Amino acid sequence: MSHSARELLPLHAPVIPFGHNPSAWSQRVPVAILATIGFAIAGYMALYQWGLIPWVWDPFFSGEEGKNGSEFVLTSETSHYMYRWFRVPDAAFGALAYLGDAIFGMAGSTRRWQTRPWIVIIFGFDVIPLGIVSIILVGCQGLVVGYWCFLCLVTAVISLILIYLAYDEVWSCLHYLRRVWRISEGDYGVMWKAFWGFPTDACYRAGDEMVAGSTS
Repeated sequence: MSHSARELLPLHAPVIPFGHNPSAWSQRVPVAILATIGFAIAGYMALYQWGLIPWVWDPFFSGEEGKNGSEFVLTSETSHYMYRWFRVPDAAFGALAYLGDAIFGMAGSTRRWQTRPWIVIIFGFDVIPLGIVSIILVGCQGLVVGYWCFLCLVTAVISLILIYLAYDEVWSCLHYLRRVWRISEGDYGVMWKAFWGFPTDACYRAGDEMVAGSTS
């Protein structure tokens, strides 16, 4: 049967090895909600770093020079050092990353691990590596700056949850592309089409194998 006449298996079908659909709305809507909360918090801290608001809320930690822990961390020498490098407050980078998580988390269908791999790869890069870097930077606050920022810790927890919610979809997408590569016997043209979501027989076979392996 020509690939032009093929239809995908049900969009909600589970895939191996998870036994559920990693692109389901039940997973992606919580990602978008959490990312939006992270965007709001990081944007709030960026406004303080830009000097557009006079203070930042922190109910737990105290700093120096009449500042609470969050204010002290956000105006620390480390923060200024990063600003001199990138000319943008570090919290603004975090806000931009969370906005990307929310946008790419909602883009595409519930079968996008197969139909739009490029979206899942960009989404995964935004959530996982950048999330890990964010968590490491927050963890270094106590060691380098010597104080803690409550809202920074909240965003680190959000990043950790986002990584947990996103990793299975990214893994499924990479596994799908690896199967396409194997079925097409290393055809770069087929891989290129698969990455951008243009179906070929190899793409259908790879997707069917992943779904059939989960339902058999």
